[in-house]
Amino acid sequence: MESEIIIRKFNLRDRQELRIISCATAFMGQPSNIFFDGEDIFADFLTLYFTDYEPESCFVAERRGHLVGYLIGTKNAGILAKTFIKNIVPRLFIEAICSATFLKKKNLRFIFYCFLSFLKKEFKQPDFSQQYPAVLHINLTEGARGSGIGSRLINVFLGYLQQRKISGVHLATVSDHASIFFQKQGFKLLYRAQRSYFSYILQKKIPLYIYGRKLS
Repeated sequence: MESEIIIRKFNLRDRQELRIISCATAFMGQPSNIFFDGEDIFADFLTLYFTDYEPESCFVAERRGHLVGYLIGTKNAGILAKTFIKNIVPRLFIEAICSATFLKKKNLRFIFYCFLSFLKKEFKQPDFSQQYPAVLHINLTEGARGSGIGSRLINVFLGYLQQRKISGVHLATVSDHASIFFQKQGFKLLYRAQRSYFSYILQKKIPLYIYGRKLS
């Protein structure tokens, strides 16, 4: 029940559960191991900046002592990008070399299709960080979806940003269902495109939506 859910600030004891949820929901709500072997590296890619460099901008949904969802965010997309390139990418590269992650067949296939997408310039997109400097990512466990928890997490995060005079926030999603959800939360579509790097699994391209919301 929603009344059992506590929305609160992230703290370090939540880190492992949050990482588990990030991998369990990474493939449009399904597990990352559908396309990638190596949960620790993938969880680092998805969450390390937020939990280790800007934990004050992260929030979790807890039920009976366990996480059922989270919202990880940043107040400044520019700082996120610089920190990711300078500090996190080298760490991920070393981890991948040491664990032979690049040699796993499933991972090589995923990297190959991402490279094809790169050659097609599918990763190019407008920069919305000037008008919408904050960024958020939200994930819920399967049993927690559709119960109002996502709306509560977003409302708490928006209040946090407004207190700090942040002018706007943006996000990206590849889910049609999530797209409808964000529209209901007051986000406006800023950009839409398609990407093909999962076509070898889904037999079709996936949509990319970028949404933004101005904050007073």
